[in-house]
Amino acid sequence: MNDTSPGYVRSLRPWDAALIVVGGIIGGGIFLNPGIVAQRTESGLALLLMWVAAGVLTLIGALCYAELGARRPHAGGTYVYLREAFGPLAGFLFGWTMLLVIYSGSSAAVATIFASYAAALFGLPPAWALPLTVGALVFVGGINLFGIRLGAQIQNLFALLKLLAVAVLVVCGLFLAGAGHGQVLAADPARSGVGFISAALPVLFAYSGFTYLNNLAGEVRDPQRTLPRALTLGMLLVIGAYALVNVAYLAVLGHAGLAASSAPAADVMQQVAGPVGAKVIALGVAISTLGFCNITLVAGARVLQVMGEDGLFFRAVARLHPRWRTPNTALLLLSGWAIVLALSGSYGQLLDYATFGDWLACAVGVGTLFWYRRHDRASGGFRVPGYPWLPLLFIAAVTVVVVLSLRDNPRNTGIGLLIMAAGVPVYAVWRRLFSRTLP
Repeated sequence: MNDTSPGYVRSLRPWDAALIVVGGIIGGGIFLNPGIVAQRTESGLALLLMWVAAGVLTLIGALCYAELGARRPHAGGTYVYLREAFGPLAGFLFGWTMLLVIYSGSSAAVATIFASYAAALFGLPPAWALPLTVGALVFVGGINLFGIRLGAQIQNLFALLKLLAVAVLVVCGLFLAGAGHGQVLAADPARSGVGFISAALPVLFAYSGFTYLNNLAGEVRDPQRTLPRALTLGMLLVIGAYALVNVAYLAVLGHAGLAASSAPAADVMQQVAGPVGAKVIALGVAISTLGFCNITLVAGARVLQVMGEDGLFFRAVARLHPRWRTPNTALLLLSGWAIVLALSGSYGQLLDYATFGDWLACAVGVGTLFWYRRHDRASGGFRVPGYPWLPLLFIAAVTVVVVLSLRDNPRNTGIGLLIMAAGVPVYAVWRRLFSRTLP
């Protein structure tokens, strides 16, 4: 069960794996989305409950993925689980959507956030935004062409720096500006009667990305022990960080002030330390978003590489570099498409498609756990506690969010579904042309 695709080197240690989980989740969402969540909740208590509840839900999903990773400790993650449980079409549809919008769209959109903060940090004119976006994608793609070990070291640095940025924000909010603030949990009369469930969408976006480590399972040491520990530790770190950051926002701005803020992290630091504080948090957000783009592209490249091995994508992407043992062709392809999406200027919509598609894929991925429990009973390793109730709870909760997304934003989510559905005829054509190589 510890075998993987020929050529991958298991060099990721437990701490590397945990920081990949942290880096795959913490991007720009926690620095921007709490203001949107405040607009959709009626009190500080409701806001904090939403962030903690979404964190617990994501932890349940991570525990399910820990079992899946322990059962199939190979590169490819969700693609492998869907292909084995539901057949090659299901795997292809995931890879198709991942390439077109989920991973590439997320990278393009978050790279744009990096560019805006980097430009503000260095006082650059708006015209620099697009070159900085492209430069960020080229940089994170380029550093991972030279082996997972170098990429992991840089990813560790990104993750530790973003945790430092979170710590600075919390300390400044709670102990400097927010000391003695008594309105953290108070109700906001202006938001009385607003919906609670609609706040789940921006919160879940901030928690998305916990599945990325499974894509890299073929390069994790002792994966059947490391994956469950890393996913659990990484998720607990993220939940704690998110809860503390939101308490800091409420302590400084109050619920009403948070609801009126489009950049709460910058507003908090501006209030605490003036222009210097704003520069500090701009640097933190830039580092955080750059780290997110890094792990997204690295994880997605492994999916494409395994698809190429299976004959569900071009054979060229299945090749590993003879020295660095990295899927460089797949990495260049995914990075290049992310750059095209960034240049198109449609990244805002693509982010909606990506969030919707990512959580839908997570729910279907967790659903494969029931197939594995029935057909792979002898497999040893980690087992998700509370089976089958916790996996069912996760699937049900994500289903509710997906239905609400279709109701509240039918255009973007509908387009996202059409992109997925378009993969069916593409798969049929591919199978007709390359049927000898397919399962």
